[in-house]
Amino acid sequence: MNTIARTQFTDGKPRSYSASATTGGIIYLCGQIPAREDGTVDADIAGQVTQAFDNLEAALKDAGSSLSHLLKLTVFLADLDEFDAYNAAYLTRLSGHPLPPRTTVQVARFRGEKRIEIDAVAAVAA
Repeated sequence: MNTIARTQFTDGKPRSYSASATTGGIIYLCGQIPAREDGTVDADIAGQVTQAFDNLEAALKDAGSSLSHLLKLTVFLADLDEFDAYNAAYLTRLSGHPLPPRTTVQVARFRGEKRIEIDAVAAVAA
């Protein structure tokens, strides 16, 4: 029998989804956006990538994992013309970690000034 453990958000804001779900040693995270705790967002894509990865790292830690245990990333960009700047920040942020399989797609729009969202699957850290 497979048990699913769901991690809830700890900031007290009501949401219609869980922060993560873990089953069979695999963690499925909700999409990570580039907003800081106060809701602000960097103007440039490099800053947004860095913040989204900071948020991803914190979510992984809360779920019992780390960037080194990433199994798959799906990255949504507002503009694929920013791919080179995004990719440079991505490689910097994951320096020292195994690079997971990744899919990067352009989406029609995000809410507000956000230009990236990262969807991740990771293994539970041993």
